Amino acid sequence: MKEFCLNIELFKVIDNNGQIYYGCDQAWYKDEWQKRAGCGPSVASNIILYLKANNKIYSKKDEVLLLMQECWDNVTPGEMGIPSTKIFCEAMDKYLLNKFPHKCLDVVENNRTRPDISEIISFIEYSLKKDSPVAFLNLCNGNEASLECWHWVTIVSCKHDENLDVGEIGIIDQGTVKKINLLNWYNSTTSGGGFVYFLKK
Repeated sequence: MKEFCLNIELFKVIDNNGQIYYGCDQAWYKDEWQKRAGCGPSVASNIILYLKANNKIYSKKDEVLLLMQECWDNVTPGEMGIPSTKIFCEAMDKYLLNKFPHKCLDVVENNRTRPDISEIISFIEYSLKKDSPVAFLNLCNGNEASLECWHWVTIVSCKHDENLDVGEIGIIDQGTVKKINLLNWYNSTTSGGGFVYFLKK
């Protein structure tokens, strides 16, 4: 099995009571609309948190909340949330002043024109090898019950066998680390989604 993983400790967030979370949770936003539509800005926050961590082993929740609000102000969902990698990247580039080069890989609805699963895994692995999280837009979770539909999450690890018969990714979602069967998602999603990474120069 091949496995690539980021330093999960750099996503650690601690609140005033000593409770530990991993990454940002959109439920932390104050406004109800933000709580419902805040997955994109939360993933943007996770990416920035990691890329700018400088080996800091944890962040205080109060500081993270300020980052989340700043990300909301710059990576702002519309009525449909942030429904494409293009919209996400354009907002992030403007916010980050193009300091972190990015690349997108879209998984379209049409099965015949989708990238192969090997291309998706290579895309994710490349980012992880470069020590960067991957933003994952899931427009339809298919048979993968651990994923929410029409939702952004942060990929932090990838594991697979040589034949790609097993493909598992670790994601950060709602302040926790979860495992997702990527092959199950790929083979059953009807609307697809997309993947994005931003790299340090």
